[in-house]
Amino acid sequence: MSDKPEIKTRKDIALLVNTFYEKVRKENTLGPIFNGIISDWDAHFEILTDFWESQLFLKRKYTGDPIKAHIKTDDYMGNTMSMEHFGIWLNLWFATIDELFSGETAWIAKNRARKMNTMLFMKIFEHRTAK
Repeated sequence: MSDKPEIKTRKDIALLVNTFYEKVRKENTLGPIFNGIISDWDAHFEILTDFWESQLFLKRKYTGDPIKAHIKTDDYMGNTMSMEHFGIWLNLWFATIDELFSGETAWIAKNRARKMNTMLFMKIFEHRTAK
């Protein structure tokens, strides 16, 4: 058994999101991208907490469109987003979850991220080829 807590509340998700994006902001490949696009980090943390609360607790708080957001980011990057970017993101996500939490919801957060990671990259690729 792990001595780390399970993800049970919005506060837990906020801790995960904030800790994770602090790492992303400092990461050599992802940091410049995120810091170049996001100007209001507090608002972004709130949106991402809503997103993950919707994903993990099935609460309908998130109303955005992650596909459009990632396509816009790829356009901002001159269509250079690669699986490397998604791999770095996923590795940091897994590491942050493992650092802070354990249990079934932590596993679900990893699994959902893995699936979304693949789907988002495929949607970006489809968008590029449709141009």
